Amino acid sequence: MGRFAGAKGLVLGVANDHSIAWAIAKEILADGGRIGFSHLPDRPDDERQRNRRRVAQLTDGEAGAAFLVPMDVSSDDQIAAVIDRARQEFGTIDFLVHSIAYAPMEDLKGPTTDCSREGFRIAMETSAYSLLAVARLARPILAPDASILTLTYFGGEKVVPGYNIMGVCKATLDACVKYMAFDLGPAGVRVNAISAGPLRTLAGRGAGVEEMLGLYEHMSPMGRNITHEEVGKAGAWLLSKDSLGITGEILHVDAGYNIMGSPGRLLNLVRKPGE
Repeated sequence: MGRFAGAKGLVLGVANDHSIAWAIAKEILADGGRIGFSHLPDRPDDERQRNRRRVAQLTDGEAGAAFLVPMDVSSDDQIAAVIDRARQEFGTIDFLVHSIAYAPMEDLKGPTTDCSREGFRIAMETSAYSLLAVARLARPILAPDASILTLTYFGGEKVVPGYNIMGVCKATLDACVKYMAFDLGPAGVRVNAISAGPLRTLAGRGAGVEEMLGLYEHMSPMGRNITHEEVGKAGAWLLSKDSLGITGEILHVDAGYNIMGSPGRLLNLVRKPGE
């Protein structure tokens, strides 16, 4: 029997087959878990329902994929509807993956100090507050020893040029993880985050991932970039009963990049002959 045999949960925020959330979901499905998925709502004028179709292409045919529904995290009513669907389908849930972040492009691309008031509100509400909202509404159906996992990035700990306002949002998200871990700990519910190195995802393209790949390859102790599969396995582990004693943690899956205090081997590429 698989590690997730009999386990049920929600994976919120899969966009396409390159999503980290999908990499985690694949590991859970392969180990016998059942999952309810959400997708970004389609515009009323989008007859092709592109957002739903991208995710349905992944979940259709998966025995453990219980349902796929739209969800806008700026609406408590829509979040509550997804939670209610999970309650009807599963009764209680054993795990919840939050993989949701967004900032208006004009606010993300410019200097952080130039972020508009409305852009800041949208980015923070979508990327950080949504974790609190989802957890609050899901609390009645969280099983004992349930695990909540969100996705963060090193740009919330240190300045990463180009990450800008999203770094501020991730710093807030990291704090939410720790305070939620304290609040939910007495109920046996764990809350953790994975801080992945750069990967080619839909969100990564908006944050300049291509430039980061070369930097991580040369600076990380392992001298390479990570893979979707590596993050998927780490995420599944944090959601499983194998990590029952871990909560409030930010697990870096970045080939060790975050431990570096200097450019490391990257210096070998920039030194002039004779230096």
